[in-house]
Amino acid sequence: MAPVLPNRTEPHAPHPVLRAAWIAARWAMAGIFIYASIDKIAQPAAFARDVYNYQILPDAMVNLTALVLPWLELFLGLCLLAGIWLPGAVLAVNGLLLLFLAALLFNMARGLDVNCGCFSTGADAAAMSTAYYLIRDVVFLMIGAFLFIRVFLPGIWRRKAPRRPGTRKMENAQ
Repeated sequence: MAPVLPNRTEPHAPHPVLRAAWIAARWAMAGIFIYASIDKIAQPAAFARDVYNYQILPDAMVNLTALVLPWLELFLGLCLLAGIWLPGAVLAVNGLLLLFLAALLFNMARGLDVNCGCFSTGADAAAMSTAYYLIRDVVFLMIGAFLFIRVFLPGIWRRKAPRRPGTRKMENAQ
């Protein structure tokens, strides 16, 4: 009787804890981006002032950024929530998180203490320290990195399907 070789079509399922962490991270990042977009969409002029205060963009780009960025955040958040277009959404979310962190670091290096404009705009925004914003953004980036690894390098955390007794490895089968 010929030995039974493992079925190579069996999926290598991720560990249930990693699957739960994946869903939680995806929904958390979706909630962050959706929530961040709401006030900016409702008050584009106040958000434009926050963008201007960063003193990074040319004046001609401030209003365009203030109008487009919140809708992009909403769209990306909805993609993450629905689980659609995940590679693009995860890549764009991580790109934005890196951009936001770089803008904060750039202004911190210049000695500017600007209102983040992340979740509320203008005078409505709570006064927080730049250090708080940096720590928060690093935590967000860690969640984004987890999503990135899960989407683009899924084999890292996959567990091998258990071998059935009496099976041999393919490379030993001759």
